[in-house]
Amino acid sequence: MVDELRVHRLLRWLTDRIADLSAEAGADEQRRADPMWLRGVKYLFITAVEAGIDVAQHVCAAEGWGPPNTNRDAMLVLARHGVVSRELGHHMADAVGFRNVLVHRYVDVDDAIVVTQLGELHDLRDFVRSVLAFLEKASEAQGG
Repeated sequence: MVDELRVHRLLRWLTDRIADLSAEAGADEQRRADPMWLRGVKYLFITAVEAGIDVAQHVCAAEGWGPPNTNRDAMLVLARHGVVSRELGHHMADAVGFRNVLVHRYVDVDDAIVVTQLGELHDLRDFVRSVLAFLEKASEAQGG
């Protein structure tokens, strides 16, 4: 059974990171010139995607749909079971890949791509909405 409190906490964390990233999308040139700015943005992306991974892994385990082979696969499993759309599942799987590059191949990261991703936060927002809708549906089905 899905631990709704845990998932809601993770989704709150993710929502807060989305807000942080959205605020940084409007950073002025002076702020962006600070070498710590881009490092902070990268960290926000890493932690945002990791919160999504934690949600996906928990839901897959709680629903008996796993274990997924990889974190990327966890997003695709959610799509196969209708928690997120097929398209969103693939976009979130790509987000996991982006996170992996930031964590494991950080030397090779094209910083321009990171900055571009600040304008592409809709997938993370859609993920939150989709999981919340799944939880609500599951709660209604249980009579709660």
